[in-house]
Amino acid sequence: MKLEVRERDEIGSRRARRLRADGLIPGVLYGKDHARAIVVPERDLRSVMTGPSGLHAILDVVIEGQATVHPSILAEYQQDPIRGTISHIDLREVRLDQPIQATVTVQLIGDPVGVKSGGMLSLVVRELHVEALPADVPEHIEVDVTALEVGDVLRLEDVPAIEKVTILDDPHETVIATVSVPRGFAELEEADAAEAAEAEEGAAEAASDQPDEAGESSESEE
Repeated sequence: MKLEVRERDEIGSRRARRLRADGLIPGVLYGKDHARAIVVPERDLRSVMTGPSGLHAILDVVIEGQATVHPSILAEYQQDPIRGTISHIDLREVRLDQPIQATVTVQLIGDPVGVKSGGMLSLVVRELHVEALPADVPEHIEVDVTALEVGDVLRLEDVPAIEKVTILDDPHETVIATVSVPRGFAELEEADAAEAAEAEEGAAEAASDQPDEAGESSESEE
């Protein structure tokens, strides 16, 4: 996706606020041996960020007045904590023939068997770290949780490999999702189990006292 940007000379928070008020987002384009301060129209930026490849789109960045194309990715962005709008971006030039590392979100798909029987699905890890060629970095990673039952733990090692993508997180230590008994039900079950145990203990004590009473009765008859 093509993204035209403009170099900016003035920096500082006051100037940045003015740019945002004019519908321009300040940022930095990082290359191998340089870093350029830039601005990009907010509308154009929103268009590429919501495109088919999402935040992992390869951007053909062109600086206004120049013909050179800088293949880049969105390395980082900052959002206004109240409005949620983008306030700053970092673009990083990449070589399309060299792998890069990126952070990709996890999306759970399917309705777990355990949820249908009263369990609760929890997403534990929301992002995974991957390495791939820029064009092969997925927008997100889908994980099927349909077969999970109550008490099951889905680890990264249980997720099928993704072609041309290397996941960098520990496959055994990384827990993707779990299906557990809701806390209220778990406490209720523990209380019921405790009551049952007390009842069994009382019955056992009563049973152990009966032979003694019989023995005392026979002795008194003698």
